[in-house]
Amino acid sequence: MHFLTSELVFPSVTEASEEGLLAIGGDLSVERLLLAYRSGIFPWFDNESPILWWSPDPRMVLFPENLNVSKSLQKKISSHVFRVTFNTAFSEVIQECASVKRSGQSDTWITPKMVAAYVGLHQHGHAFSVEVWQDQKLVGGIYGVDLPERGIFCGESMFSHITDASKVGLYHLVAFLKSKEYQLIDCQVFTKHLASLGAEEIPRDTFLSYLKS
Repeated sequence: MHFLTSELVFPSVTEASEEGLLAIGGDLSVERLLLAYRSGIFPWFDNESPILWWSPDPRMVLFPENLNVSKSLQKKISSHVFRVTFNTAFSEVIQECASVKRSGQSDTWITPKMVAAYVGLHQHGHAFSVEVWQDQKLVGGIYGVDLPERGIFCGESMFSHITDASKVGLYHLVAFLKSKEYQLIDCQVFTKHLASLGAEEIPRDTFLSYLKS
């Protein structure tokens, strides 16, 4: 296990554990976070833990052309019951993602330290949000880290207070990324929900090749 110091460096991802844990410690500065994401690494920890850095193998990704849009979702998109914006309420979206109750989770990994770090990334132009509104109320959203030079958006979290709100946001995010010729959305680890939306696992080496292209 690697313990990070103030030096801005990460070990090779090939040294990660079987579960994907690579290193402990360091900080959540903009510079370190950007180095991490550009290297296929991300932080994931809770209030009771030190900063933990991960690079799992395989990696869950969503290729934009593979987004699964059901007939019911397409109908909701076409009905325009939601209004979708980009980057108008980043702080509100990340706070909602942190506070929403999730099945099987008693706490959130989006700690106050993480919120501050990603708001900092956003203020420096390296993270953005998608907001979904209904009747002037924020009912869904997505945020993540943007790597436009790699054509990759690293999705961090999403929330929904109304059925399909976050899926509508994802649909518009994918449309935007397609228009900019992005390669993929990094979803990090497998969940059934992500798989139902069209995401898939690929070998870490393959994911890293996209980061280098």
